[in-house]
Amino acid sequence: MAFESYLLLGLLVLLGSLSSSTSTHYSTASLNRSSFPAGFIFGMASSSYQYEGAAKEGGRGPSIWDTYTHKYPGRIKDGSNGDVAADQYHHYKEDVGIMQKMGLDAYRFSISWSRVLPKGKLSGGVNSEGIKYYNNLINELLNKGLQPFVTLFHWDLPQAVEDEYRGFLSPHIVDDFRNYADLCFKEFGDRVKHWITLNEPWSYSVNGYVKGRFAPGRCSSWQNLNCTGGDSGTEPYLTTHYQLLAHAAAVQVYKKKISGSMLNAQKGIIGITLVSRWMVPFSNAKHNRNAALRALDFMFGWFMDHLTHGDYPHSMRSLVGNRLPKFSQKQSKLVKGSFDFIGINYYTTNYAANVPHHNSGNASWLTDSWANLSTQRNGILIGAPAASGWLHVYPRGLLDLLLYTKKKYHNPLIYITENGIDEVNNASLSLKEALVDNQRIEYYHSHLLYLRKAIEKGVNIKGYFAWSLLDNFEWGSGYTVRFGINYVDYKDGQKRYPKLSAHWFKKFLKK
Repeated sequence: MAFESYLLLGLLVLLGSLSSSTSTHYSTASLNRSSFPAGFIFGMASSSYQYEGAAKEGGRGPSIWDTYTHKYPGRIKDGSNGDVAADQYHHYKEDVGIMQKMGLDAYRFSISWSRVLPKGKLSGGVNSEGIKYYNNLINELLNKGLQPFVTLFHWDLPQAVEDEYRGFLSPHIVDDFRNYADLCFKEFGDRVKHWITLNEPWSYSVNGYVKGRFAPGRCSSWQNLNCTGGDSGTEPYLTTHYQLLAHAAAVQVYKKKISGSMLNAQKGIIGITLVSRWMVPFSNAKHNRNAALRALDFMFGWFMDHLTHGDYPHSMRSLVGNRLPKFSQKQSKLVKGSFDFIGINYYTTNYAANVPHHNSGNASWLTDSWANLSTQRNGILIGAPAASGWLHVYPRGLLDLLLYTKKKYHNPLIYITENGIDEVNNASLSLKEALVDNQRIEYYHSHLLYLRKAIEKGVNIKGYFAWSLLDNFEWGSGYTVRFGINYVDYKDGQKRYPKLSAHWFKKFLKK
């Protein structure tokens, strides 16, 4: 399909979003598991650095997040780190039991690369204790009737490869990620049937190499004097380039494995998880509608266009120019179609307004899209605010994003791999008060209504994972916010307590 056709298609979807941007519900009719197709999977999502703790136990090597939080505690809101986090390393049986009692179907978690390969490379040795931990977790899930959905990389890159060749800024990462993935397929692939290569490569590239908010904390000095050095005009594009190649290399290894002698043992599917906000034009003016499409290209199309069509979006090639790395024909062929499913993480929506381009001499991903994103228009918020300033409740955006994906990217198989909302970690609340999270219940209910509508409209969705099972270390926010449906008491041995949303989910899932 020509770029002009894509532009027209996107404009039609955006117009629908603009005209109904104030509406957030269809109806308050009853909603439960039976509202979704038979076999639809409901699960909870997590990640290793945010959950596991045991940072120096079991032979685990340091990751870039260990280094970042300890070296730059001032960049974390409360100066904290993931050394203990929710301590799932020691509580995994309890957590699996919680999910079983809720009636969940699956658990999405990530493997800590440096827990199985402390030096990041096969040549540095495989950590048998790390392998044993994930075997125990996977077996416990299966014994309790839950399917493991395993993410290979959720941002906690081994510090050893960052030190050796700057991680995802180097082509060397492709071989090391391929080898790491192959090790995981070999050790766990007989029981794991759903693999995710990367979680939110956009977040890794933008927050780690543009804004300096995530490990390794790089950005241009003209943006932030506290940066550890970097170039936000080139590095995010380079890290995305090598993330896509690493993803494709892992998929290639997996496909060879399941088509070879281990066919009967593996029989799984593999994909990638992408994050995107929906973009509502700031006004119906053509330049703002085009700005919303460009904003989508620079967040979602940056990955989906190459995965689906074999090249970056036209808008990116036009605006970024030579700073956008080139794929060889062989590489492009390897990336195109390298997925069985797409995981989509959706949390919120932004308004997008056109920004006339002014050449300041400082090239950056931040200004390349010529679009300004905001959360309010004429003084009115796009949706109710959550604890995190970037998150506003806009459930209609999930439907619009899914319909856009269906039309532009040939209706791929989709799992919603994250969706959730946080509240402030308010130390003045009693435990009883802290367990009341009605906004979260409303958030899930309204988003599931729109998810069901997307299915009715033919979007190929097979599962939904809420973020998150437990309160956890929330990256740059530390422990100042709570995303869990279960409260974690960080002052009393990480004890778990179900919030009202956990009770709501249990009732929702009851067969």
